[in-house]
Amino acid sequence: MSDLENSMLTIIDVFHKYSKHKCTLRKADLKDLINNEMSKFITKIQENETLDQLFTDLDQNGDLEIDFQEFIAMIAMVTSACHDLRASN
Repeated sequence: MSDLENSMLTIIDVFHKYSKHKCTLRKADLKDLINNEMSKFITKIQENETLDQLFTDLDQNGDLEIDFQEFIAMIAMVTSACHDLRASN
C-alpha cells in the first residue's frame, strides 16, 4: 500500500482504538485521543471549557458523541492548518 493508504488506515485504527469499536467518541475519549495522539499539533486539552467548546463544534448532529465523519472533519481541519503552517515556512 502507498503511504497515503497506510495513513488512512492508521486514522481509522486510531479512531477505533479510542472509540473502543463502538464507532463514536464521548468527551473523555476525544480528550484522550487528542492528548495522546495529536499533542504535537494541538495543545493538550486540560481545561473542561476548551474540551466542551471543541466537542460542541465537532458534534454536528447534537447527539453528544463524535462519530467517524465528525472526527474526520477535525482531522481535515488540523491537517489543513498544519499544511498552511508548513507552507509558510
